[in-house]
Parts: sequence; C-alpha cells; structure tokens
Amino acid sequence: MSDRPPPDPFAPARLGPLTLRNRTIKAATFEGVMRNGAVSDELIEFHRRVAAGGVGMTTVAYCAVSRDGRVQRHTLVMEPERVPDLTRLTEAVHSEGAAIQAQLGHAGLVANTRSNGMPTLAPSTRFSAPAMARVRGATPEQLDRVVDDFATATRVAADSGFDSVEVHLGHNYLLSSFMSPNLNRRTDRYGGSLENRSAFPRRVLAKVRETAPDHMAVTAKFNMADGVDAGLWLDESLPIAQMIEADGHLDALQLTGGSSLLNGMYFFRGDVPLKEFRASQPAVVGFGLRFYGPKLFPHYPFEEGFFLPFARQFRDELKMPLVLLGGINRRDTVDQAMAEGFEFVAMARALLREPDLVNRMQSEPRHEGLCVHCNKCLPTIYTGTRCVLVDPTVPT
Repeated sequence: MSDRPPPDPFAPARLGPLTLRNRTIKAATFEGVMRNGAVSDELIEFHRRVAAGGVGMTTVAYCAVSRDGRVQRHTLVMEPERVPDLTRLTEAVHSEGAAIQAQLGHAGLVANTRSNGMPTLAPSTRFSAPAMARVRGATPEQLDRVVDDFATATRVAADSGFDSVEVHLGHNYLLSSFMSPNLNRRTDRYGGSLENRSAFPRRVLAKVRETAPDHMAVTAKFNMADGVDAGLWLDESLPIAQMIEADGHLDALQLTGGSSLLNGMYFFRGDVPLKEFRASQPAVVGFGLRFYGPKLFPHYPFEEGFFLPFARQFRDELKMPLVLLGGINRRDTVDQAMAEGFEFVAMARALLREPDLVNRMQSEPRHEGLCVHCNKCLPTIYTGTRCVLVDPTVPT
C-alpha cells in the first residue's frame, strides 16, 4: 500500500512501452470462431465490439505457436501467412481506440491430438484426457523447437500490428505444466527443484522478450495455484514469480489459477453447466461426462474478485506491475484493486454479457455487471463464444 492516492482506473496508464487509454484489459477468452484456424469476420467483430465498449486492451485467445500446440484444429496458429488477416483484426481494434495483444501458448497436455491429427508434448509421459492418449515427455530437442516457435509467433504478432504479447504460463498448458510438481517428473535440467522446473518457461520468456520489438509490451498469464492435489500452490508459485521478476523480461504479470487438464472450474466459479457441456460433445464424450464430469468440473461458489486473496500475496512480494483477474463485475472491485496496488484489472465473462461494461462503469459508477455466473457461456466455445442470455442462437 502506498501513501499516494490510488490511480484513476479510467485514466491513461503505462504498460511497458505502451500507453493504454485506461487500466482495464479484456482477458483471453477462447472465441470459438476460427474455423480451421482462420481469422474470421466474427473474430474481428468480437474484439472490435469490446474495444468499442471501452477496454484499454483486448486479448486474442488462444494463439498457438505451432500446429502441434493447438488446443484443437480450429485454433489459430501464429504463422507468417496469417499476417494479412491478423492485420485486419488489429486495425479494427485500433480504430476503436484500444490496444490489442495476442496470447501465445502451446497447449501441451490440454491439446486434443485427435482433432489436431498430430501428437503433442508434455514435461513427463502421462495419460491426458483432452488428448485422449498417452503423451510422451518432450525431448530437449523438441523443447528447443518450442522456444523457436515462440520467437516466430512473436514476430508474426509484431508484423501484424499487435501492441503486446501475453505468454500463457497458466492452466496447465505446456509452460504451466513444467512448473507443476504433479505433472513434471523430469530428472534433467528442467525437473526437480523450483529453479529447474521454472527454467523452461523462463527460457521462453527470455526468447520472447529478445524477439519482441522495443515498441511491443510482453506480459504473461501465470498460475498462482493449479487447484488440484499435489499441484502448484503459493508456496512454490510465489518464489517462481520472484525469479520471473528478477529475470526482468515482463512488463506485467496477470495472476490466474486452475487447470484446463484436471480442474476446469477453478478459474471460473459459479454454476457448473454439465448438461450443456455434455450436449456440446460427441456422444461418447458426453456419456463419459455423466460419470467423470463432477470430478473434472467441481463446483466453487462465485465470489466477486475471487482471486484477490491469493493475488494479495503476490502484490506484497513483487514490485512489478500486476493484473488482477477473477470475477470482476463492479466498479468498487476495480477501485479496490487500484487501492491495493494492482496496476490493471482483467475481465472476461462479464464482457461477454456486456461488451460495453467498462464504459458503463465509468459513466455509471454504481452499475454492476449483469453476468449471473451461470457459466453457460463455457460450452459455447465450440460454436462461437457468447453469453446465452444475450444470444442463445448457434452462429452459422
């Protein structure tokens, strides 16, 4: 806490080399409208709409750094041939006065290998339900290639006019899984101690920073806790964050938690739409969810600003800019984050319900976001991510 008054969340703010028009960020939300990885008009409109709604910066998710790093075959890959279409996307957002960043990642154990038609990578060999297969631990040579892929993706983002890149260090995607003690059982220089388990993600951050031009910000989405037994928790994630800060490659760190591999509700909170999830899946997967769904999608009651208690621990230990994420629907939560020393706030589901929520928070400080935390938006990622209370239809 500082003796200085907290900053106005709706005034311009610095993020590394950038000046954002305010301190709000549209967090990465898989948009579900990139058929076969194409930059569609629907994707452009998705981000133009939230830019027009007032956010300082919007985040495109999920931008795979390679074809084997896709979540599934309809995931955008940051390849040079995508630059012209990606440029249309960044120009549309810039025309509304907002900045735009690309979330870069490799899905690792979260990749659907049957959909992708190719194997994926993991820190250690194990079975993956999303992959529907046993995934082999990556060789050092394969990891060298992943580092190069992140560099290529960063160059594509820069050439396409993105203002920032966000490296995905969360949710047990590949880089996150290296830091997790229950997923990383390696015995080489990338396994064992905290320094070793964080070495590969930190190597990627260094490469991205080295590759990014001076005018581009570099941020990361970082798991504070995996939300699973024997997974990463604060006693290890805090020291890793301190190592990342000491490396000096990031302009900000967005704090998250949970596992897309083992606990899909830890970073959502609220109702669990299992019926809708089952209906969105092939018959055999839907049948399996009848039995395993409650374990994969446990219920956590929604609380406004639900990651704040964990995030405070990081704010106390770190000096670098931090982005507060998790259940932010009210202006007083934003003001509290500023008062507690967070530089930015990030929102996702609330902006699906109200793309103009940031403008409304500024003009109507007592307005509370209309999201009811039903989470029925989650299964729509397969047909175009949306709030079903606003648009119940399936896009064509």
